[in-house]
Amino acid sequence: MAYGHKTEHRLRVRAQVVLHAARGRSNARIAQEMGLHLDTVRRWRGRFAEQGLPGLKDRQRCGRPPVFTPLQVAEVKALACRLPAESGVPLSRWSCPELAYEATQRGIAAFVSASTVRRWLADDALKPWQHRSWIFITDPDFRAKAQRVLALYARTWQGTPLDADEYVISADEKTSIQARCRCHPTLAPGQARAMRVNHTYGRGGALAYLAAFDVHRSKVSGHTEPRTGIDPFMNLVTQVMSLEPYKSAKRVFWIVDNGSSHRGQKAADRLTAAFPNAVMVHPPCTPPG
Repeated sequence: MAYGHKTEHRLRVRAQVVLHAARGRSNARIAQEMGLHLDTVRRWRGRFAEQGLPGLKDRQRCGRPPVFTPLQVAEVKALACRLPAESGVPLSRWSCPELAYEATQRGIAAFVSASTVRRWLADDALKPWQHRSWIFITDPDFRAKAQRVLALYARTWQGTPLDADEYVISADEKTSIQARCRCHPTLAPGQARAMRVNHTYGRGGALAYLAAFDVHRSKVSGHTEPRTGIDPFMNLVTQVMSLEPYKSAKRVFWIVDNGSSHRGQKAADRLTAAFPNAVMVHPPCTPPG
C-alpha cells in the first residue's frame, strides 16, 4: 500500500506513516520527514494500532444534508417528460437551463441550477433536448404490405422459402448530387505525406444516382442519370437484369418505394412486360413531406 502505483495518495501517506513508526521513529521525526502535522501522525498511528489496515480508511460520514426533496426531483423529471407547449413555453423542446427556470417559476424550488437538473435527468437517462422523427401510419394495408417486404428480406414469399435462383433487389434514387470536377489532379500519398486533393473544382451540374442493392448477396449496382423518371429507372432495371445471375433467375423481386418512377400497378406491369421473371413489390405508402 505504501509503494503501490495504484494506491490512492492519502492511503499511501497513511501507510508510510505506519512503516516509519514500525522502524522505531518518533512521531515528531515522522512529521518532519513527511511534511505532516504532528496530530496527523498521531491519528493514523493510533487508528492502525486499534483497527489494523481497515483503520487507515476514511470513516463513514453522513455528508451534507440534501437540499432538494425526492418530491422536488420527481416534479422536475415529470416536467421534462412533458412538451413545452403544454406549459405555455414557446419552445420546441426543453433544455436544462429552461427546465431550471421553469421549475423556479412554478415554485417547485426556490432556486435550482441547470447542472443540478442535468444530473437528475442523467439518473434516468432523460434527454428532452433530443428528438427523433417518425412517420404516422396512414396506409390501411400497412401490416400486409410491410409483412411482404420483411418476408422477402427473410427469404420467404407468400409463406414459401425462396429457391437458390430467386433474388431480392432493393432499389432507390438519390437526387440532387453535385457533380464536381477537380481542376487539378489528385496527388497520391507518399512517405509522411497525406493524399492531396486540390481545393478548386468546377461544377458539373446536379445528377441523380440510381442504385439496386441485392439484399442477400450484399452487392450494389447503379449509375447516374441527369434526372429521375420512368426511363432512367428502367435503364437501371435493364442494367441489372441483363447480367447473371438475374438474367436466368427464376424470379427477381424488386422492392421499390411509391415514387412517381415506379408507382402503382402500371409500373409493375411495365416491369413484368420488359422482364417476365421480375416482380415489383411496393412497401406501405407514406404521407408526402
